[in-house]
Amino acid sequence: MSRINPDERWWHGSVIYQIWPRSFSDGDGDGIGDLRGVLERLDYLNDGSGGGLGVDGIWLSPIFRSPLVDFGYDIESYTDLDPTFGTLADLDELLTEAHSRGVRVLLDLVPNHTSDQHAWFLESRSSLHSAKRDWYRWRDARSDGGPPNNWPSAFSAVGPAWTFDPDTGQYYHHAYSVNQPDLNWDNPEVRKAMLEVVRFWFDRGVDGFRIDVAHRLGKDPEYRDNRPADLQAEPTGPGRRDADWPTALDHLRTLRSVADEYEGRLLVGEVYVLDQSRIVDYVMDGDGLHLAHNFVFLGQPWSSRAFAGTVDEFEEACGPEVEPAWCLNNHDHSRVRSRFDFDGRGEERARAVAMMLLGLRGTVFIYQGEELGLPDSDVPSGSVVDLDGRDPMRTPIPWQPPSLAGLGAGFTTGTPWLPVGATAEHVNVTVEDRQPDSMLTLYRSLIRIRKASPALSGGSYSPVRCDDQLYIFERRSEEEVVVVAINFSTETTDLPLDDIAALEMIASSGPVGAADRLDPLEARWMRRA
Repeated sequence: MSRINPDERWWHGSVIYQIWPRSFSDGDGDGIGDLRGVLERLDYLNDGSGGGLGVDGIWLSPIFRSPLVDFGYDIESYTDLDPTFGTLADLDELLTEAHSRGVRVLLDLVPNHTSDQHAWFLESRSSLHSAKRDWYRWRDARSDGGPPNNWPSAFSAVGPAWTFDPDTGQYYHHAYSVNQPDLNWDNPEVRKAMLEVVRFWFDRGVDGFRIDVAHRLGKDPEYRDNRPADLQAEPTGPGRRDADWPTALDHLRTLRSVADEYEGRLLVGEVYVLDQSRIVDYVMDGDGLHLAHNFVFLGQPWSSRAFAGTVDEFEEACGPEVEPAWCLNNHDHSRVRSRFDFDGRGEERARAVAMMLLGLRGTVFIYQGEELGLPDSDVPSGSVVDLDGRDPMRTPIPWQPPSLAGLGAGFTTGTPWLPVGATAEHVNVTVEDRQPDSMLTLYRSLIRIRKASPALSGGSYSPVRCDDQLYIFERRSEEEVVVVAINFSTETTDLPLDDIAALEMIASSGPVGAADRLDPLEARWMRRA
């Protein structure tokens, strides 16, 4: 029986958990994670009765049929699953079981490009006169025979974003690998085809999509060079012509129009632009994306002023009508514990910023393994598989100590596709489940408190104080006020709050010392009486 409420804004204040299916849980013992594995672990995520991690939704990174050159971001069929992960029947069962627990399911849609093995591209490249020729971005060579312009691939190992096709004498554009040709969203037939893809999955019961590289759907129709200075702006800048073109927003509105035909369907975009006001443009007018990931926030250094300034700026840009979306990493970015480990205290910092993240207004995305405090893994050169160096943050989840479960650490009974990290003996679900002070216990507690708190789940945000050590803000609803305080320094610091004696501490990232002081790298949630 489904426990899903068709609330059209269910994601407001929610916590969504990103699953990298290859590395989450292996249900058939072949060493690669799959949908059966996700099914078997649903109670870990949310058992439907207040147990488990308590997440409101899961986002599955790509599971569509694919040659897997870029691990599913090269799609061969938008309406079928890759056998590596399972069948449509497996997905239907996952939808049913997740919904029975009150958990939404998002798929990872890749509308900017397909695999070069997709039937659309095979037909497009078959002839200059193919009916689908203009479905992709084909251009003549320059007068010297070189690529049509200076647009680069996002993968540094690839180089130019153009590949010559000798059979038809033109170049095709690929923002990523040569096996991932870009679709031409300026062609109405492409838009029509992609809308049918979205309807297919919505009709099947999928609750929404994370839209890969949403900002790349719009490109300069004249294919002009990027200026040399703009090529230094990573990943995109205001002068870039190969991404974030104004038509990107128009194309996303067509996707939103389909989502609006259904109840409670969510579109969240990977909008990789580093201007926070521009991020808001993708959701501001109410007929674009519902949410957009904020990579400015994700990329901040360990600094109270940097995080506070970023949050304040984004909150001002969003205003009360736009829901912010926050995350500290994903499958493409280093894990928090490793990124902030300068002195062997990465776990303490990861605990503190978990409280910051889950204390903010808006929708929170958590990448699998962050709730365990997993670090990046050292992957031996002989085991490297990713062309862009992202293996260290994609290694399998350790469910048990390897000393008990073997090299698969409970992720698989076979040989894992990437080696399990070296910390798996003590950083794993089984061990942390028994520890009252573990990272897993902290995450479970924070999510439970957040969901039960009117202020944390839906209240407003107000900055209180920021200096070289402290970042303090308030979350306020009609029912309560919660103060969130984070000590970014490795020194004990006073809590400069006039009513400190009247505050009720409801969570801390570590052992609690004096009520009016924060220990080094400690964060607290406190409720005003």
